[in-house]
Amino acid sequence: MRLTSEFWVSALIRRVSTAGAFCVVLQKGAAEAGAIFLVVRRDADLYDFLSPALQMSYEAGQPPDRLFEKRLTSVSESEIEAQLTKERGFDPDIWVVEVEGCEIADFVEFQNLED
Repeated sequence: MRLTSEFWVSALIRRVSTAGAFCVVLQKGAAEAGAIFLVVRRDADLYDFLSPALQMSYEAGQPPDRLFEKRLTSVSESEIEAQLTKERGFDPDIWVVEVEGCEIADFVEFQNLED
């Protein structure tokens, strides 16, 4: 059974905060199954953007946890906002979570589309 989006985001916030980093919800989405997007602040002016991985990215037999795709790397805040505007056009019930001060790979599994 997959965790609800709301529960998963709450757990992420707790884990990141416990590690001494910063995590905040920028937009609350649908509690049960809203798509979760992560904005990772790398420094004052650069961000990474992670989106939910496509279902076909999940291997058979793999635990039904959340998997993310690194969609944008080292981009400006305006590029992140442009991407989020597009995502909201597809689904207004998304979650947007910003993380700062940690390695995101320590907290979520993701695949890098650049590989």
